[in-house]
Amino acid sequence: MTPTRPTLILTLTAALLGHASAQTEPAQTAPTPAPTSLLTQTQSAAQAAAEARDLILKARSAYPAGSANIDQTLWKQAAAAAETAVSAAPGNPDYLKLRAQIYTEVGFWKQAESAWAAYFRAAPAAGTPESQMAATVQYNLGYSAYTRNMPDQAATFFAACLQLDPNSVPCATWAARTALEAGNYTQAQTLYARAVTLNPADKTLTYFQGLAQSAGRYGPAATRAFSRAYGDREAGRKTQALAGFQEAARSAPNFTEAQREAGRLALELGNTQAALDAYTALNALPSPTAADKFNLALATEAQQYGLNAVQTYRAAYQKYTAGDKTAAEAGFLAATQQNPRYAKAWAWLGRTRYEAKNYAGAAEAYTQAVTLDPTDKSSAYYLKLAQQGK
Repeated sequence: MTPTRPTLILTLTAALLGHASAQTEPAQTAPTPAPTSLLTQTQSAAQAAAEARDLILKARSAYPAGSANIDQTLWKQAAAAAETAVSAAPGNPDYLKLRAQIYTEVGFWKQAESAWAAYFRAAPAAGTPESQMAATVQYNLGYSAYTRNMPDQAATFFAACLQLDPNSVPCATWAARTALEAGNYTQAQTLYARAVTLNPADKTLTYFQGLAQSAGRYGPAATRAFSRAYGDREAGRKTQALAGFQEAARSAPNFTEAQREAGRLALELGNTQAALDAYTALNALPSPTAADKFNLALATEAQQYGLNAVQTYRAAYQKYTAGDKTAAEAGFLAATQQNPRYAKAWAWLGRTRYEAKNYAGAAEAYTQAVTLDPTDKSSAYYLKLAQQGK
């Protein structure tokens, strides 16, 4: 499961209430029971609960799916009716559950947390669906704390979520991440192993499981910066992610994955200097990969001629090696147009033209290549042949 900004879809609410929706928690105030002056003298707790259920159905019909909010009139009225029922019969588990379900569906997480706690006190043997809904509340409180940079609180909420729902992949994932960022590497490894067991197809979980095993070499500051940067990249915040990977690499220059991610992202963003810095550092570490060496050459050349021109040239070269020489010639020409000082692109443009027996065109291209790079003996040799038409 790829960690993202996730307010869980409350499918469990559908099982219990007939439909589900949730949203992030705004600045809200809890509804209060309707004044007794507004109730008929014969209205009972059961009637208030029935009114709450009726208002729930009306709210779901009136508002777009997924937009439930405690500040919407019908939802506020439903919550107030549920509060009235609880006030009239404070020990009734059904009314306590109804109130908790409403606050969960509208994403009023702190109020929902208190409501579920009250329900569990009245119904200590509650079933799995209720525990899973309460776990969803803890998860959202945890994620909110995480985004507010309150990792200790986040970890507490995620742990509570796992107590309520041991099979929650989101809670296992984020409990592992908070442990990793806090430098609790043994705990992080245990939690990532748990999350991978629950969701073995998630490659991101497997990736972070491996990171947790090696994170001790980098330290909490670098690991935390890397983890946050990874989340930013997954959310599409590429500039912010690049800064995070660079921060991780500065904190731990031996952090190969931080250097590698910074380099990749810098190339995506067209930041050739940042890419060159990252791949230079990466290739100075033990055992750089072939891809690391390739990307260092790419970044070095891009810094001189521009990334677009280099990428165009390399794409043309791949077409040439694949045997599509017509497309290759067009690509080499485009690279020279993107940067007329790109000697290598001129040389290969000359080659494709020469092989097509376009000697005049080849001579033109080779002339440019030799002018830009007088040490290019191969281009000088074929220039003479092209000029001779052979």
